[in-house]
Amino acid sequence: MIDLGANFNLEGKVAVITGGSGVLGSEMAETLALKGVKVCILATNEEKIANVVDKINKNDGKAVGIKTDVLNKSLLEEAREEVLSHFGGVDILINCAGGNKAEATTSAEQSFFDIPEEAIQWVFNLNFMGAVLTSQVFGKVMVEKGSGSIINISSMAAITPLTKTIAYSAAKAALSNFTRWLAVYINQNYSKEIRVNALAPGFILTDQNRYLLIDRETGSETERGKKIKDNTPMERYGSPEELTGTLIWLCSEASSFVNGIIVPIDGGFSAYSGV
Repeated sequence: MIDLGANFNLEGKVAVITGGSGVLGSEMAETLALKGVKVCILATNEEKIANVVDKINKNDGKAVGIKTDVLNKSLLEEAREEVLSHFGGVDILINCAGGNKAEATTSAEQSFFDIPEEAIQWVFNLNFMGAVLTSQVFGKVMVEKGSGSIINISSMAAITPLTKTIAYSAAKAALSNFTRWLAVYINQNYSKEIRVNALAPGFILTDQNRYLLIDRETGSETERGKKIKDNTPMERYGSPEELTGTLIWLCSEASSFVNGIIVPIDGGFSAYSGV
């Protein structure tokens, strides 16, 4: 009989989380720390990094924070050496850094035909190339050891492009494709004990999308927010902590034969045709 407790055990593992100071990344970091994982927070804002690290350490967890840029391979390599000096290895990599920006989004004021090239490139690079470069840098540690779990954070936008978010949708679709590609590549060329999977969150209120879904002045739902709930069978937004159960599963030996998949966590949004 399978020992489920042992299969889900993460005690002593080392996790690197890019974007670990954000709403989703910090929730993942705090949850893994409670499971006995040594957590490395990689992000750009030193104050936010410190807040997450302090919270984890005050709750008897183990965490370090490193300021870096997921689009700068040299800085990522420096961060890798710092992670190794603190904890000696990397077992889990979570590519959570990402986001969108108004300049790369269509609106009543800005049509697709007027979106600046640099805005599209910035969003695409952050969401796609950031995960590629980080997987190169930290995946190499896993390859040398012969085991590990890489988890990318994709999106519903990868499954069905969302209106307005041209660059974000395209980048997340590319990230889902990369997830499958890397899973096969590493298994065929390096190790059968390294797995690459992704979460595809549905609509979760974050600083990034809050005022697309909630009117800043009135606090009531926008038309976009109403459409989302109408097309989500569970008729609500998700919360960051609702990602963590699947995260723990993919990090642990409980998912030892799960490789190259993208798991929707979306309240049924991707299953609903609208009729």
